[in-house]
Amino acid sequence: MQAVVYPAANAMDLRAVAEPVAGPGQALVRVRATTICATDFKIQAGLFPGTRFPHIPGHEWSGDVVAVGPDVDEVAPGDRVGVEVHVGCGRCPRCLEGLYNLCDNYGNVAKGHAHIGFTVPGGLADYCAVPVKALHRLPPSLDYDQGAMTDNVGVALWAVERARLQAGERVAVIGPGAIGLLAMQVARAMGAAQVLMVGTRADRLRQAELLGADALVDAAATNAVAAVRDLTGGRGADVVVEFAGSEQAARDALQMARRGGRVVLGGATGPGRELSGVDLSVVVRGHLDVLGSVANPKGVSARGVALMAKGLVDVRPLITHHLPLDEFPRAWSLFRDREDGAIRVMLHPTGS
Repeated sequence: MQAVVYPAANAMDLRAVAEPVAGPGQALVRVRATTICATDFKIQAGLFPGTRFPHIPGHEWSGDVVAVGPDVDEVAPGDRVGVEVHVGCGRCPRCLEGLYNLCDNYGNVAKGHAHIGFTVPGGLADYCAVPVKALHRLPPSLDYDQGAMTDNVGVALWAVERARLQAGERVAVIGPGAIGLLAMQVARAMGAAQVLMVGTRADRLRQAELLGADALVDAAATNAVAAVRDLTGGRGADVVVEFAGSEQAARDALQMARRGGRVVLGGATGPGRELSGVDLSVVVRGHLDVLGSVANPKGVSARGVALMAKGLVDVRPLITHHLPLDEFPRAWSLFRDREDGAIRVMLHPTGS
């Protein structure tokens, strides 16, 4: 089969590799739609300690089950599935709490852990063998492109749920990338009275407006903190969700929240970002809840799929390009350089 391979850190190739086989507790999936995100650049750079080279990446994808391993009856050949990427060992304290994204046995395949596309082979290939715990059947109303966003929707939904959003509250989302645009839609679906989108790219802000943002804040042209406070009647947002990944975005998030508000930081998934220059009294005297959010535990992706199927979250405008898998280098540069308004570049393996 054909697959994208990182032979070593900071290198990539497209080559023929052996087709995987479904082992115990696994299903073999023919990949129909697969994409890349900013995290793939961090994986390629060797910034995730669990990644071993050579490595097949890919953690946003969907496809058809073509075979199952011994004793697997949760899915069957012919099932259309989307994938979430974290599979915990199932026996450490964090997994037993449902927080398998924080598995204490991260990277230990022998104990059952798998981080698909990070520590085990992923879906930038014709086929991928994955634990059935990672699979979500797609409703008939969703196509493969939508199914490939299963993990992304789960990430956005978990971040908003971390904020304990209540119906009628005011929300500011920082970072109109794919996850931020999904978080904005999730907040609306959960009953937010006002959702503001904060960003620095005019094209992404326009997309947020088309997807239902109540107001836009161009952080490149104005004081974003002052603008959010003005738009929320001077008090600040009840909830701020940050998916920009920059130090400035995190600092702004703390300043945008009302007294007693909640701030969720979800953008800085790789090392190297430091939250310097923050007056801690903003947090202490503001009585803020400041939360980190990573990935999507507790089966939240299944509910994200339901939101897509109901039409409450629309991922289709975020899929801006379509290419065959053998044009991966072009997809990589399109996404990296944000050419032609690229948000998600969807690849379709030729073997599928």
